[in-house]
Amino acid sequence: MARRQLRFRRRRTSNRVLALSGILFILALTIAPPVKHYFTQRAQISALKSQLSADNSALQKARQELLLWQDPEYIKTQARERLHFVLPGERQYIVTDASTADTSNGSTKIASALTDGQPWYARLIASISETGN
Repeated sequence: MARRQLRFRRRRTSNRVLALSGILFILALTIAPPVKHYFTQRAQISALKSQLSADNSALQKARQELLLWQDPEYIKTQARERLHFVLPGERQYIVTDASTADTSNGSTKIASALTDGQPWYARLIASISETGN
């Protein structure tokens, strides 16, 4: 009889462990998708927060630039620098770099590198290529 009770206890214990592991497995299957969605949404929220802060800083820079462009003196300065505008009565001089020009015969390095007798489009392409270098 003692043997039967021992078998019964072992069987009861293994049945409990099996039932508990089954319940835990079902619980894990039930909880896994919402947990996955939670972490996915947290990642999306953090990405959106970082994008929002970047957009806010870009907006702040744009507002500061807009304030600059409302100043007439800034507009004059930009027109002089970017578009080479001058006020009436002023004379503008554009200084080129002396190291790129060949001053011995009055022609530039590009013009001296091109050979005569080529079609105009070949000379144009060679001139653009030389200028890029």
